[in-house]
Amino acid sequence: MAIESFDAIYARAAERKGGIKGLEYIVSQPLKAADVCAIPDDRVLSAFTKKVFQSGFVWRVIEQKWPEFEALFFNFDVQKVLLMSDEMLEQRARDKRIVRNFKKVMTIRDNALMLHDIRLNHGCGFGEFASQFQGARVIELWQYLKKHGARLGGNTGPYALRTLGIDTFILSRDVEGYFRAYNLISGGLTSKRSQTTIADTFAYWQQKSGRSLQEISQIVAYSCGDNQV
Repeated sequence: MAIESFDAIYARAAERKGGIKGLEYIVSQPLKAADVCAIPDDRVLSAFTKKVFQSGFVWRVIEQKWPEFEALFFNFDVQKVLLMSDEMLEQRARDKRIVRNFKKVMTIRDNALMLHDIRLNHGCGFGEFASQFQGARVIELWQYLKKHGARLGGNTGPYALRTLGIDTFILSRDVEGYFRAYNLISGGLTSKRSQTTIADTFAYWQQKSGRSLQEISQIVAYSCGDNQV
């Protein structure tokens, strides 16, 4: 199974995006490790909650209502959210100021409990915990979120990590399309075999390019699909 060189991918992406300057302008970078470690847990819970609510819904609506989400859930203070009773959560789920979805509202406390358990069992906040999953090991962090969190499987967890500035690739439609077009994967996208192949390929590109997973993921996406300038 031949892996295309990252230089070739980069050249194609640059050609599609108006040259090197055009490509570099739209490629973003993750936070530095020290800044990731400093992310407060309330911002993590906020990011998780926003992505859970945006999943399968109009993102713009969630953005418009987000200040009300912050107000109704104590700015996502983990300890305060953990003290919310079922009755309080049910009341919030009926509030017209937010998107009224009881099952998704209940994930807020569930994910607060996950963050509490990380601090209890690992002696650190989520940012420091996440920083341990360097490079392609980030898929282990995805798996942790899927297993221990609520509705953080699929692309929801990775997109939340990206929002927080934590380095990760994203299995967007264009990235998936690339891996299928080059016959790197053939089965289900979330199968262990496919994800191992994808992670190993990103690790190879990272070793050769010295770039972050976030940059590589974006450049791969820009090198194919329907997003040509």
